[in-house]
Amino acid sequence: MFATLAALFFTVILMVTTAYFLMGGLPLLILQHDTPLDARFVRSFFDVYYKAAFVAATGAAVSYALSSRPVFALGNAGVAVLVLLLRAKLIAAMAQLGGLIQQGEVQAIRRFRRVHGTALAMNLVQLIGLVWGLIHIAL
Repeated sequence: MFATLAALFFTVILMVTTAYFLMGGLPLLILQHDTPLDARFVRSFFDVYYKAAFVAATGAAVSYALSSRPVFALGNAGVAVLVLLLRAKLIAAMAQLGGLIQQGEVQAIRRFRRVHGTALAMNLVQLIGLVWGLIHIAL
């Protein structure tokens, strides 16, 4: 019973975290991204998200495994791995582009905005996948 409640808790935390950072990240697209502070803030914003999502997905995966729900456990383990990969790839790209923005490279701003948009798109895909999985696999 405890494992089932923990799985519910971590699943809700993962969904709320993903939705919150998706909605919070959208308005950040209006930033010009032309100062190092903008780039650093956006990078930190997503870094916090990836850390929180990893903890929630890992907790959900372990909880589902303990409550004998292997499909949900594997799905959440997949989310945890995806979050790790996205964090490694996108945060590194944001850090590199932030440095180029600081050096005054104009094209870096456009590329940073593209990485930012990609991060938001991946959040949306993740949220849709979580909701779809909960609805369709549970039935």
